[in-house]
Amino acid sequence: MQEDDTKLARNLKSRHVQLMAIGGTIGTGLFLGAGQSIHLAGPSILLAYLMAGGMCFMLMRALGELLMSDLSKNSFIDFIGKYLGGKWAFVTGWTYWICWAALAMAEVTAVGTYIRFWLPGVPQWIPGVITLVLLLLVNLISVGLFGEAEFWFALIKVVAIVALIAIGIVMIGMRYKTDSGHASLMNLVNYGGFFPRGPGGFFMAFQMVVFSFTGIELVGLTASETADPKTTIPDAINKLPVRVILFYIGALLVIMAIYPWNTVSPSNSPFVTVFSNVGIKAAADVINFVVLTAAASACNSGLYSTGRMLFSLTLTSENPRLHKLSKLSKRQVPARALAVSAGVIAIAVILNIFLPASVFTLVTSVATISFLFVWVMIILAHLCFRKANPAGGDFKAPLHPLGDYYVLAFLAMVVVVMLFTRETAIAEGLAVVWIGGLYLSQRRKTNN
Repeated sequence: MQEDDTKLARNLKSRHVQLMAIGGTIGTGLFLGAGQSIHLAGPSILLAYLMAGGMCFMLMRALGELLMSDLSKNSFIDFIGKYLGGKWAFVTGWTYWICWAALAMAEVTAVGTYIRFWLPGVPQWIPGVITLVLLLLVNLISVGLFGEAEFWFALIKVVAIVALIAIGIVMIGMRYKTDSGHASLMNLVNYGGFFPRGPGGFFMAFQMVVFSFTGIELVGLTASETADPKTTIPDAINKLPVRVILFYIGALLVIMAIYPWNTVSPSNSPFVTVFSNVGIKAAADVINFVVLTAAASACNSGLYSTGRMLFSLTLTSENPRLHKLSKLSKRQVPARALAVSAGVIAIAVILNIFLPASVFTLVTSVATISFLFVWVMIILAHLCFRKANPAGGDFKAPLHPLGDYYVLAFLAMVVVVMLFTRETAIAEGLAVVWIGGLYLSQRRKTNN
């Protein structure tokens, strides 16, 4: 009976994890922000996503090898603690918790914005808080219900993208006439070439591209709750490159083949434009529904990850009050950790009404940049794991150690690129202060 008090239930099925992996790579950025990405880099955005997809694959294979080496661990934070030390596990764990909490705040606030598309008279915070309460109930009932919710949220996004690609292929095949000319693959090179914005535009696009993949490591928190992790986790990770190519590159390629990149509006959703062009009158409503579910999905993932991370961080805490947060409910879910995380998210959502938009944007930018730090720590832990186990685990990461070095070099490049934009440069500085403060607090605690 004691074992049930500390072990999470393995109720996530293969289809849940598979769609969660997809959901982790598709956010509102693709549906609403694709126009801005295209405007920034032109057709070369396809190469940027291909390179980022390669980075994510190497990152997830490294994470997968760690997870499969010891399925008794609750999360990747346990591996960071084992191979890099308790201080870095503490820093990474609390950084990851605040990352997801801040992103969940942003997404649940966005829910209110999307609802006001249909109900403009409703105060923005009310739909957000209602959504948060409903998602908390879903997470409290069982992890299986959480997985079911994520399955359907992700499926809606997948259907929308597949529909866009299918319609786009037909339009390209019949050289469909639009306000900007005829749909053709030649539109990818006929307007300034593949790199119309030059190297500068290409590299500046990486900031937005990498942000599209934040949360992809969420699969690393599901291993302890998956019914058959030895099969399900590797399968989900191995299918990642195909998903990246199909969804991001496929959708963006189709959009730029239908409309020359320089005619795509950076402020409007290209999905709405394409669907409207083929006579779908309710295109704006359809896409608003899709981004609404995408925001709810991100908030659901944020609640799940903050709850599991708080459970993991407090499980071995010497502070009795914090340790109480690691207690599981009768349904073997970290109910107290989930409730605390939801409370923090709810308070911030309401405070966001009274705070300047720029302040809230800065907070979420710091959180998003901190994801890069978490990814670096996963790779460093994997390098230490392979040093201690030269033969590798059962699910070996390919191209080791070159794959790990590629991820580190790629992330370093992104960090440098972000220094050239004032907002992200400030956010980077604040992220360093946050991470440094956490590490120093642990050093003082050790010295005392």
